[in-house]
Amino acid sequence: MSVRTVRKHHRYRITGAAALAVCASLALAACGSTKDTGASGGARGGGTGEVGVVLPLLTSPFWQSYNDYVPKMAKSEGVRTLKTVNSNSDPSQQITDIDNELNQGVKGLVVAPLDSAAIQAGLDQADRKGVPVVAVDVAPDKGKVAMVVRADNVAYGEKACDYLGAHVTSGKVVQIMGDLASVNGRDRSAAFRSCVHRKYPRLQVLEIPAKWESDTAASKLDTLLNADPDIKGIYLQAGGVYLAPTLQTLKSKNMLKAAGRNGHIVIVSNDGIPQEFDAIRKGQIDATVSQPADAYAKYGLYYIKAAMEGKTFRPGPTDHDSTIVRLPGGILEDQLPAPLVTKDNVDDAKLWGNTVK
Repeated sequence: MSVRTVRKHHRYRITGAAALAVCASLALAACGSTKDTGASGGARGGGTGEVGVVLPLLTSPFWQSYNDYVPKMAKSEGVRTLKTVNSNSDPSQQITDIDNELNQGVKGLVVAPLDSAAIQAGLDQADRKGVPVVAVDVAPDKGKVAMVVRADNVAYGEKACDYLGAHVTSGKVVQIMGDLASVNGRDRSAAFRSCVHRKYPRLQVLEIPAKWESDTAASKLDTLLNADPDIKGIYLQAGGVYLAPTLQTLKSKNMLKAAGRNGHIVIVSNDGIPQEFDAIRKGQIDATVSQPADAYAKYGLYYIKAAMEGKTFRPGPTDHDSTIVRLPGGILEDQLPAPLVTKDNVDDAKLWGNTVK
């Protein structure tokens, strides 16, 4: 299955003195700031009204946590939201959900797209009704959004690659990929593959397309381990859906060895859920990239409120340790921090995975 080329080199980053110069020249428009936003010609939503929040799924602990954060962050950001809607992993249902929210008269939408291409139909519906949209976690391929709130998914794949490369000197490693219809799945997969090829040529990458589905991950990993029992490392692109089936599959084959023991398979994950942290503490997995569920909710709602008030932003550093970049097609994306978590920092109280039950 082909994966689109990573487009990281197209991203426009501004740092240091260059950022200050750009900010100084922008006058009324905000430069990645959450404090000094400038208004642009009349607010489409008037700054008031209810906001619809559309979830991609609720079978992952990550999205369950995001769902729990939404009402808390809505209160802190001064945003009135309707009850969240779960599209249940169905891109077609997600378009219907968006249409239903629009028919209820929402003045803004915060959507976590399931399919980067298919979501355009929903974005177009919202645009025709003059309702701004903020995309969370996944960027659309086309369509109008006020902002994408997302971590750098290219960096996810590269961090996993570098961790495995540092701990597995040679041999087979497997990446259990996300849905390649999502830019997240494409970015993580291509970045991991490219990084291994470029920096760790003694590693052989095997791949499992799993579409963010736990059952698919389990069955395909079982088949792969039967054919290649000498796998030395695994990259899970979504711990929320892949962690449990991976550990269960390894355990069933007597291949789940704690870190430091002979036969331990080095595992790096993505998400930062409490279950991953527990697995790190037990030595079942070695690392994860903490995807900020709390900040996704906070800044998704922050940006939709700003969009409803007619405020705009520009590329550059923000006041919350992130960088707004311009994606191909002119879409702006606030790339939030996503730290690597290992046994050395897994108990850090600042990690959202240590603040939820």
